[in-house]
Amino acid sequence: MSEKTDYSDLSAVFINATLKKSPAKSHTDSLINISKNLMEKQGVSTEVIRLGDHNVAFGMQPDMTEHGWEVDEWPKIQDKIMSADILVIASPIWLGVKSSLATLAVERLYSNSGKKNEKGQYLYYGKTAGCLVTGNEDGAKAVAMETLYAMAHIGYTIPPQPDAAWLGEAGPGPSYGDELEDGTKAGFDNDFTNKNTTFMTWNLLHTARMLKDAGGFPSYGNIASEWDDGNKFGFENPEYR
Repeated sequence: MSEKTDYSDLSAVFINATLKKSPAKSHTDSLINISKNLMEKQGVSTEVIRLGDHNVAFGMQPDMTEHGWEVDEWPKIQDKIMSADILVIASPIWLGVKSSLATLAVERLYSNSGKKNEKGQYLYYGKTAGCLVTGNEDGAKAVAMETLYAMAHIGYTIPPQPDAAWLGEAGPGPSYGDELEDGTKAGFDNDFTNKNTTFMTWNLLHTARMLKDAGGFPSYGNIASEWDDGNKFGFENPEYR
């Protein structure tokens, strides 16, 4: 099979929610690289943002320096996210759930969700999102479920099979990408992880391509101001049913 579609006008941002600052090795980065490299082979512009390298404030406002914080680097990250067609949140698992930085990323995305795009839709309409997970304990599906639900709730379009994960044996042991005694890298030959990461990546590309070609998500039926103005988009009042 061959893919002839041009994706070179698309861009993607990966948020690495590892708890490690650079230059420490991030196992999550190793899984990100599979998707990132596949996208780049299709001409997609990519950027990986390690959230722990930035001074991001807690809070539910777009710029927390306007609400008591001296520094908040999230607005610059938000600008990069808004310039991208695709967003992938990648998180390790700790205590069975996504990292605190992954939660922070979702919260700060949500803090901007009241804004509108040029059509008057909520801000993230017309963009697509996925999720990558690494860890040595159960919880991959739980991390993906809550992350992807949050992304869909604020307006992102979620494609089929939008997540991938690698889990090592429970308890202490090699993490994804660690060198093993035979010189191989833990998880790199895991067909299930490689397949799902590839499927996620291509489905993100397909969805982003369709959305961009369509000029975003159709606006009829989802403009809050028109609902407020009395246009109910064909809604039938329950008392008349």
